[in-house]
Amino acid sequence: MDRKGARSVHIILALLITVGVLLPVTSFAQSADVEAKIARIDTDKLTITLDDGKNYEVPEEFNFGGLATGQTVVVFYTVVDGRRIVDDLQVSE
Repeated sequence: MDRKGARSVHIILALLITVGVLLPVTSFAQSADVEAKIARIDTDKLTITLDDGKNYEVPEEFNFGGLATGQTVVVFYTVVDGRRIVDDLQVSE
């Protein structure tokens, strides 16, 4: 193999390694949504537990006003390292 061919092989190999390293990083975050009733609100831990039994973490600036247990909500969230982080929450009617 000449120098040009060897260099091409090295470039392709470097690209494949880069993709292999970066690909798992994108799999750590996954967006989803769920519609369920609020089972519990914990303003100290900044979590909402739905009747699906799962906890959803909200940001510090989240306004809990107007939310109550038994209310049906749609929660848009992102899973990061196994934690469900709320991106948006809408009260269903």
